[in-house]
Amino acid sequence: MRLYLVAVGQRQPAWADTAYEDFAKRFPPEMRLELKAVKAETRGSKTAEQLMAAEALRIEAALPKGVRRVILDERGDRRTSMQLAERMKVWMGDGRDVALIIGGPDGLAPALKATADETLRLSDLTLPHAFARVLLAEGLYRAWTVMTGHPYHRE
Repeated sequence: MRLYLVAVGQRQPAWADTAYEDFAKRFPPEMRLELKAVKAETRGSKTAEQLMAAEALRIEAALPKGVRRVILDERGDRRTSMQLAERMKVWMGDGRDVALIIGGPDGLAPALKATADETLRLSDLTLPHAFARVLLAEGLYRAWTVMTGHPYHRE
């Protein structure tokens, strides 16, 4: 199974790219984590709805066909590391790759949200996009270690 982190915003601080890559490279060949960064729409005179719609088109173009869509949203389901590990087992049993989708500064277009197979919440805090990518990569890695009995996670 392949995990895709599809995120709006192509340029992140160097520390965030380094931290993300550190976690991404830890995944085994049978469960790769791959970043698909899409261009954010230029802010200006456009409405938030127009910005989100343009970004949604880019996200759709980046999504492989048939993937399970997991939308990251502040109203999504809260999961502990153990619960995320259980979800990953379900995803593996489903036989599809999984795309975890992070929107731009204005969020995700409602039409794109409506296509979600599930919705996940990373935190009750509002996070900068750079933190969200790193936090998600670490959380996915931690869930994988729970699934495989690796000692990274301790209860």
